[in-house]
Amino acid sequence: MPGSLEPLDVGVQIPYHFRCPISLELMRDPVTVSTGQTYDRPSIEAWVATGNTTCPVTRVPLTDFTLIPNHTLRRLIQEWCVANRSFGVERIPTPKQPADPATVRTLLHQAGSESTPIQLRLSALRRLRGLARDSEKNRSVISAHNPRELLLSVLFSSTNLDSTELNHEALAILCLFPLTESECVFVGSDSDRVNYLVSLLFHSLMEVRVNSAALIEIVVAGTRSTELRSEICNAEGIYEGIIGVFNCPIAYPRALKVGIKALFALCLVKQHRHRAVAAGAVEALIDKLADFEKCDAERALATVELLCRIPTGCAAFAGHALTVPLLVKIILKVSDRATEYAAGALLSLCSASEGCQREAVAAGVLTQLLLLVQSECTERAKRKAQMLLKLLRDSWPEDSVGNSDDFACSDVVPY
Repeated sequence: MPGSLEPLDVGVQIPYHFRCPISLELMRDPVTVSTGQTYDRPSIEAWVATGNTTCPVTRVPLTDFTLIPNHTLRRLIQEWCVANRSFGVERIPTPKQPADPATVRTLLHQAGSESTPIQLRLSALRRLRGLARDSEKNRSVISAHNPRELLLSVLFSSTNLDSTELNHEALAILCLFPLTESECVFVGSDSDRVNYLVSLLFHSLMEVRVNSAALIEIVVAGTRSTELRSEICNAEGIYEGIIGVFNCPIAYPRALKVGIKALFALCLVKQHRHRAVAAGAVEALIDKLADFEKCDAERALATVELLCRIPTGCAAFAGHALTVPLLVKIILKVSDRATEYAAGALLSLCSASEGCQREAVAAGVLTQLLLLVQSECTERAKRKAQMLLKLLRDSWPEDSVGNSDDFACSDVVPY
């Protein structure tokens, strides 16, 4: 029984009618189907999702796929959990009910109707946002009603003081759904819309700033046209705004996650990378590099490598005292992708600066690289490591050259 009991030999037995007939586990959200049988919601939903059209117990065809919450049974299960908490049973929380399609339609109509009072529209958007945040299933129900066009219209239809909160709520909901390419083009092809989003990057509320950065990343990443991506990245203040979000306090982790996604998306556009450097991207990346989780650390290191490919970026990283030691330290610690990006950044830096070569050797890069080429990392990472070893050959201390055979790296030693 997940999350409640370990084995069932601790002095308590789950009542038979509290178990889901499909999973045989304690029901957390019991629902009744058209045949009168009760199942745990995730179990019966999975049963129907795989194409089954009959009741699992009775084998009678389901005439209606509506799932009715069995509140009485759920309360009995909760009372049983409380009565047996001395045995380690935890009380199951009262589940939130999934979004009702009719309710979603009503809320979308209210939110999109300009004849509806603003406060009522705002209330509808807030309810939609709450439903969308509750579960993936709710987002699927909302998405089935194609809310994005309506939300984009609300976001950009008016920017006067009376509708400010309306815009912000629409923006917050849009960030929860992927946009189609045509919707990304709708936003990105209009300079006024792009400039409005950029202005929100400097809003006094951190949530608004983060949501704006998230939507900018969605639009840039979802646009195939290199010309259009370049136009978006050329918007005045966009890099400063994104890096401002990126530099938020560590107490707001979503800003760090959204910030690095947006910065990486912008830096994929080569012709404007120098603007990221000028806006302070180098300092921000090095200062935050140790704070990222795995996926975000990969993006951060990929961004570092991208910026190291342009002269201004390479010079800025080379001039930061922590760049080389951090890259050497992290090169084997995150993932194969992160290793590849860190090795690529070090290769660019050491190719451009003898000072970086000395720093890398002093930080222990030789041992890291020799271990790397023996590891099961990507071929590109190994190739970058071998190129870097060759580049650093003249900087190897005598004892490193003499002891390199200990690493069984015959393909590297001859360099």
